[in-house]
Amino acid sequence: MSAMLTKASALIGLGFAAVLLSGVGDTATAQDWKAEWDATIAAAKKEGELVMFNQKFPGINVVTVSGRGSELGTRIIAEQRAGKYLVDLYIGGPYTVESMLSPAKALDPISETLLLPEVEDGPHWLTGKVRYSDPERKYNLAFLANSGGGQISYNSKLVKAEDIKSWRDLLDPKWNGKIISLDPTQTFIGGTTQFMYFNPELGPDYFRTFYSRKDLTFASNNRQMTDWLAAGKYAICIGCLHVEKAMQQGLPLGIFDTAIWKEGASYLAGSGTISLVKNAPHPNAAKLFINWFLSPEGQILLQDMDDRGTHHNSSRVDIPKDIVSEENRLIEGAVYLDQNNPDWSDIKPMMALGKQILAERAKK
Repeated sequence: MSAMLTKASALIGLGFAAVLLSGVGDTATAQDWKAEWDATIAAAKKEGELVMFNQKFPGINVVTVSGRGSELGTRIIAEQRAGKYLVDLYIGGPYTVESMLSPAKALDPISETLLLPEVEDGPHWLTGKVRYSDPERKYNLAFLANSGGGQISYNSKLVKAEDIKSWRDLLDPKWNGKIISLDPTQTFIGGTTQFMYFNPELGPDYFRTFYSRKDLTFASNNRQMTDWLAAGKYAICIGCLHVEKAMQQGLPLGIFDTAIWKEGASYLAGSGTISLVKNAPHPNAAKLFINWFLSPEGQILLQDMDDRGTHHNSSRVDIPKDIVSEENRLIEGAVYLDQNNPDWSDIKPMMALGKQILAERAKK
C-alpha cells in the first residue's frame, strides 16, 4: 500500500520540537540552521494543517490518500499534465517512482529538504549516508532496510537450517518436489528475486535454473502456502506470509538467516521510500514532515507500527531494534547488499525472464 500526502502524512508523533532542537549548539552554523527551521515552521502554518502537530504548531492539518502505487502514480501524472499540483509527498515502493514518476519528471529533489543535522549523512544511518534508490541519488529516499532473507522459510521437522549454507544448496536433488514459491514475477518476493538476478555470484543463469525446475511448485495464496509448509506438505517456501506469527503459535517453522549463506543477503526498502512531488503546494509543511519523519523519533514510531503482524527495520542504526521482526532484522557482522542500489533498479529484464520461464513451464 502506498500513500500520497496532500499536506504531509498520517504518521505524525508528539514531541516534535523537542526532538528537532536537541543537540543544537551556539555556533554560527547552528544559528543559521535554527533560523531557517523557525522560518519553515512559520511558513508551514500559513500553508495548512498537520494533524497531531496542533499542540506544537496549531493550524497545520494532514490529508492522506492511500492506494496501489500504480494507481497513485497514474493519478499524480495525470493531474500534473492537467496543470494541477495537488500532492506534496509520495510514500511507497521504489518501483512506482522508478517506472512512472521519475520518467514523467513528476518529482523535485527531496535531498534539498534535509535540514536537521540528525537526518543528514552521518553514522546514524546504516551506510553512513542517506540512501537513495534513483540514479541521481536525490529524488527517492529509502528509509527502510528490511532483511531480504526473511522471505525464505522452512519446516523445522524436515529441514536443518545449518545444512543449507548457499543458495546453490537449494538445487540439491533431495529438495525435488519439496519447494513452493510465489512465481518470480510477483513483487511480494522482489527481495529474493532481485538478489538472485543481480548478485554477481548467482545472476540470471541461477535465476533461470532455479525457477525453471519442473519440480518447483508455484502458488498464489501465500497464507495457504504457510499452512502447507507447517503441515509438512513442503519443506521450503519462498514468499510464505506470517511465518514469524505462526512460529510464535508453536508451529514447526523457521526462517533462514540467508545473510550467513555463502552469497550473503540483501536489505531492501520494500514500501519504505519517500519522494517530494514536483511543485508541492505546501512545501514547508512537507519539509517539516520529512525532517521529523527521518529523525529518531519519527523512525522509532515507524518501527513500532504493526504492518500485518510485522515490524519494519529503519535505516537508522541509532535507535532501538528490539521491536523489529526477526524476518526484517539485520544480523550484526553479516554480509548484505543494498537491493535498492540504483544499479539494481532496472528490473524489466528480470521480469521479462520471469515471464518467459512461466510461459515455457506452461507449455510443458
